[in-house]
Amino acid sequence: MHPRKITRAVGGAILILSAASVQATENGAPTTSFGLYDFGAGFMPPATPNGAFGTRVAFYSANKLKDGSGGDTPVDFSLDVLSMSLAHVRMTDYELWGAKYGWSAVLPFFRMDASLNVPTPFGTFSDSAELFRQADMTVTPLILQWNPSRNLGVNAQFQIQAPTGDYDRDRLVSPGLNHWTFSPILNASYISDTGFELSSSFQLDFNTRNDDTDYRSGTEYRHEFAVGQHVKDWTLGLGGYYYRQISDDKGPGLSNGNRAQVFAAGPALSFFRPGLPAVWLHAYKEFDAENRTEGYQLALRIAQSF
Repeated sequence: MHPRKITRAVGGAILILSAASVQATENGAPTTSFGLYDFGAGFMPPATPNGAFGTRVAFYSANKLKDGSGGDTPVDFSLDVLSMSLAHVRMTDYELWGAKYGWSAVLPFFRMDASLNVPTPFGTFSDSAELFRQADMTVTPLILQWNPSRNLGVNAQFQIQAPTGDYDRDRLVSPGLNHWTFSPILNASYISDTGFELSSSFQLDFNTRNDDTDYRSGTEYRHEFAVGQHVKDWTLGLGGYYYRQISDDKGPGLSNGNRAQVFAAGPALSFFRPGLPAVWLHAYKEFDAENRTEGYQLALRIAQSF
């Protein structure tokens, strides 16, 4: 693999943490963020005068870069990303197709520390970057919340990720992607009368072309999940995600489609008591990665309605 291709593959992996937070895709990481939807995914906050405000802090670390067969590439690299985001969700009492309508916006920031050493016949190619910058903003103009029963919540969303983040095509890592992404999302949560919860989120990412590189990342699919038991105000169990690129990248020099995949799982918990901030916490380890990094993620999310 050419050193420049490896640089690009490693660089995008930091986007695993975007907010709402990151592909073989152009830079080797998923376009939108992982680990957002665990317990309570099917339930949006209630309609309140000012909506819900939240923050998410996540840390991603990896030192393995996997090839298309899942094997380790001959690259010495490290990648640490701290993502911080601010979010606002506004649900209303207005009904559309039998669902409550709402919208949301998320503004993320990344602190990235990456280094790369690639052996070549002419010596070692090295590159590194350390920065703290704004990442791409996410706006969800359409959220529809259904509650068929007190045990079941379902919501559908249409999310737009805009190229507002800092981007430099010649830098090892950049928080911005320099292209648009459009994502339909379906979330559902079932909570039994005994407190057993099963939650799932399904999402597709459709990407436009990066005009600076003439590269268009393929369509991406993800399934996030959580299984757990409610114990008073707490929910404890297992969460994770499955990610797979379902169409080829298109760009200069591509010959094999450059598709990526990864699976992650680990402990998850949440806290919810009316009147107090809601809290979610998880620790996920990645497995079976192809055409991307393999590492772990820690994430804390806090939200409060006003």
